[in-house]
Amino acid sequence: MRPAPAIATDHTRPLVRLRPGAGRRLKAGYPWAFSNEIAMRPDMRALPPGGLIRLEGDDGVRFGTCFYNPRSLIAARRLDADPEAEIDTGWFSLRLAEAASLRQRFFPTPFCRLVHAEADRLPGLIIDRFGPFVVLEANTAGMDRLLSEITAALEALLPLQGLLARNDSPARRLEGLGEEIRLLFGAIPDGLSVVEGGVSFPVDPTHGQKTGWYYDQRESRDRVAALARGARLLDVFCHTGGFGLRAAAAGAARVVLVDSSSAALALAEKAAERNGLRAEFVRADAFAAMAELASRGEQFDIVVCDPPPFIPTRRDQAAGLRGYERMARLAAALVAPGGFLFAASCSHHAAPESFAEAVARGLARAARGGRIVHAGGAGPDHPTHPHLPESAYLKTMLIQLF
Repeated sequence: MRPAPAIATDHTRPLVRLRPGAGRRLKAGYPWAFSNEIAMRPDMRALPPGGLIRLEGDDGVRFGTCFYNPRSLIAARRLDADPEAEIDTGWFSLRLAEAASLRQRFFPTPFCRLVHAEADRLPGLIIDRFGPFVVLEANTAGMDRLLSEITAALEALLPLQGLLARNDSPARRLEGLGEEIRLLFGAIPDGLSVVEGGVSFPVDPTHGQKTGWYYDQRESRDRVAALARGARLLDVFCHTGGFGLRAAAAGAARVVLVDSSSAALALAEKAAERNGLRAEFVRADAFAAMAELASRGEQFDIVVCDPPPFIPTRRDQAAGLRGYERMARLAAALVAPGGFLFAASCSHHAAPESFAEAVARGLARAARGGRIVHAGGAGPDHPTHPHLPESAYLKTMLIQLF
């Protein structure tokens, strides 16, 4: 049997309707329909995951062209208001050009997140740009089916040397997708790097975390670097050294980088050597390292804590919030009076107020007072859909401690 076509015209595109009263949120601009909002028919369970459908309300209101996945809790994801839209290479070219235009207004160099899923009207698609090389994540079945069209559109838009699909995110399991890493076009350039704040960082897009670099913390790294001249800085959960080495380049007197990953630290050391920067590299568990430094009476003017997600699922909320509290307590003990603690959470399931409360409890347990200098999230290359505030996953706090 031949596979269903990735692209369908309105003449063959199935019609899916919502249950009575289920269209209220979509009429207000919400981009998803959940499985319990769909008026299910037996034949719809046989529709291919990620296929294109026309979505309508029970009252006949047209919601346009959507991806449909009968295996996912999020059953329909809106692509285009036109129910007859041709979702082809040309369509992707227009959407990608719009996304690139936004980034060019903020960033003069070709290092940024080029596409951030629903906010760029490309549901489930993530694209990070490293100059002539891009790494994408197709986290929905629909985007996975259209990788050839996406690749063709990117080739036409950018002077590409290569394109890697880093499709190993746990989010793909929710769509019934497998995990894979494969080159879609060209080759990975030798010495692939990202340049930020005048510092060149080597990037490993195949084995590193996510796409190989965390663009979402760019503005936070700028803010910490602005405080760093003459400072002693500790960067725990340092990954490849973004915060610490940016601070070293800004004139920090001492920089200590701590991470449990030898591979990440190796890239940080390579970056330090490449840029002529001095730093101390410690391979250790972050919590153990902070406790050990405190036992020796060490103090720093800036302590950076940017950990991996402590709350990967909703059922991990209680344990994860205790983890953030413990992190803040241990870090606060290392901050010199008048110094700064930068704390972050990239856990989708940690609400901003819950994260802030956990940090505050940690400060109280360390008997430290302070003031929040800045609270924020990701930069403008990580826009948020106005009807999906929960997608603003990153929470950051810069706190001066007394």
